[in-house]
Amino acid sequence: MPLSKVPKRGPTSHPAGSGRSTFDRPARHSVESAPLERSLHSQLAGRLGREIVGGLYPTGALLPNAVEMCARYSVSRTALREAYSVLAAKALIVARPKVGTRVRPKSDWNMLDPEMLSWHLQSVPTEDFVADLFVLRQMVEPAAAALAAAERSSGTLERITEAYGRMERFKNGNGDLIKADLDFHLAILGATSNHFLTALGGLIEASLECTFKLSWEGAGRIQDDRLDQHKDILRAICDGSAELARERMAGLLRASINDVLEFLRQRDVAREAIANARM
Repeated sequence: MPLSKVPKRGPTSHPAGSGRSTFDRPARHSVESAPLERSLHSQLAGRLGREIVGGLYPTGALLPNAVEMCARYSVSRTALREAYSVLAAKALIVARPKVGTRVRPKSDWNMLDPEMLSWHLQSVPTEDFVADLFVLRQMVEPAAAALAAAERSSGTLERITEAYGRMERFKNGNGDLIKADLDFHLAILGATSNHFLTALGGLIEASLECTFKLSWEGAGRIQDDRLDQHKDILRAICDGSAELARERMAGLLRASINDVLEFLRQRDVAREAIANARM
């Protein structure tokens, strides 16, 4: 059920400066409201997750008590408790009897969780965070490309080729370019026949989707030289040239991180200019 259709009960309380909450309180808590509660708690977990990684609730800080949090987000105690369970499973928070719920140190957070990664990338990603993410991709994807070239199974080669074909067709914004690029990279991971690398697909997918939107023009088109780099990777894999495939993928990732960092720098300059204009 869309949040806008969640039934309300009484006036909603919001902290000063927080804006209107998108979470509405269910009118009653019966068997029929159970699906609504599940939907609500997952949305609340996402919002709290983004706010924590974005620094609204700093590491080490105690979250407000349950009464205040329920009022702030217009949710029931059940929804809040289940949202906290989601965040605790990702090592974002910890609850202590007679103490309260505290934000855990960043070193404890489960950064390999795709949802956690998505929350980071949605809440004003920093250059350091993106750089760290690309370090992981540089460790995984060039090796995966080399393994894919060594395997060269007909099924996986066909999937990589088909994904690249869609990238070419959609390069100017006349189709789902992000999905095509995602499929290209995920097909390479799958082509390795390595269950551990394939298991990283969710992580790679979340990072790719978000960073594509940062590095391209609203993810509507791709630069010609980036498309050519994908073609070079495809050719190396189809030719069985493992080391060349590794080299081509590493080069693509180096170029891609520069695209993302340039976008972030331009974003920060624009924000600074707007802030100065308001002074």
